[in-house]
Amino acid sequence: MPEIYISTDVESDGPIPGPNSMLSFGSAAYTADKQLVSTFSANLHTLPGAEPDPKTAAWWKTQPEAWAACRTDLQEPAHAMKSYVSWLKGLHARPVFVAYPAGFDFLFVYWYLMRFAGESPFSHSALDVKSFAMAMLRLDYRDSTKRAMPRRWFDAGLPHSHVALDDAIEQGALFCNMLAENRAAVAGGKPA
Repeated sequence: MPEIYISTDVESDGPIPGPNSMLSFGSAAYTADKQLVSTFSANLHTLPGAEPDPKTAAWWKTQPEAWAACRTDLQEPAHAMKSYVSWLKGLHARPVFVAYPAGFDFLFVYWYLMRFAGESPFSHSALDVKSFAMAMLRLDYRDSTKRAMPRRWFDAGLPHSHVALDDAIEQGALFCNMLAENRAAVAGGKPA
């Protein structure tokens, strides 16, 4: 089975799942040649007993449109995560979790998958776009920010709105552009 890249973005009310809640997540399934195959998104009810982190809550007050977007059409986490597993399996490819930063987004998605669906189609691994950029740019990790990335890696017109699905589509296109450039360089005999 071929791989499919599941670019995923999470919006939460704090830094860790359990004490804090995942408010929303969006995934965009891309083939290696940048075909957007399908998307999935869900806004979630908060976890019983969880509390918003004060710093995160203050940040959300600066993002009223994104906050409103992630608080509509709420689903129970168990329903959403089981539907997500079904969606992933319906892609008929090996899903590879892709995020920027993967350490944050995967933490929430994996925790919610295991807690509410009892499985993770991603196993327990994720591809971090920033780490990939570090290798391609030959920079230190902390210097491998979006500001350091060449503009050609970004698709004009794709918003970074802090709406989970918008951000997943945007970073998925970024990843696919990086992947194509890296593979072209390797095929041409140049070091990536």
